[in-house]
Amino acid sequence: MSTTLTARQAHPVFAIEGAMDALQAFSKANSRVSLPIDREFVHLRASQINGCSVCVDMHAKALRKAGESEERVFAVGAWRDTPYFTPAERAALALTEALTRLADQTDAVPDELWDEVSEHLDEQQRAALVLDIAQINLWNRLNVATRQIVGQQSW
Repeated sequence: MSTTLTARQAHPVFAIEGAMDALQAFSKANSRVSLPIDREFVHLRASQINGCSVCVDMHAKALRKAGESEERVFAVGAWRDTPYFTPAERAALALTEALTRLADQTDAVPDELWDEVSEHLDEQQRAALVLDIAQINLWNRLNVATRQIVGQQSW
């Protein structure tokens, strides 16, 4: 049985003049801060949680293109139970999950988690990571709300 997938509408960033430029400028500014984790892992994990097929596809491919092993790419969803991630990566992935699932706990980002992240990232890096997580969650929500389809993006 074949199902034709179609988006509900064109991508919202193209419906509002300047929206795509603003998001690209935001991303460019934030990318100036170096992190001890490939941001693509953060983007992939949040996208898995949010069910954003466009972003899961894009970020998994980007990781493979950057030379990441299949084991690490495939294990992102189960990072806690694999030996493939450094302590800094584990802290970043834990923060990604916490900030993506804000409503799952009364204290979405407990002090213990923040302290763990702080062991590996300085203030500017923490700010960049939080902004990265916020931005991928924005993209996920835009794509999921309008049912954007893998391979049909015009950017």
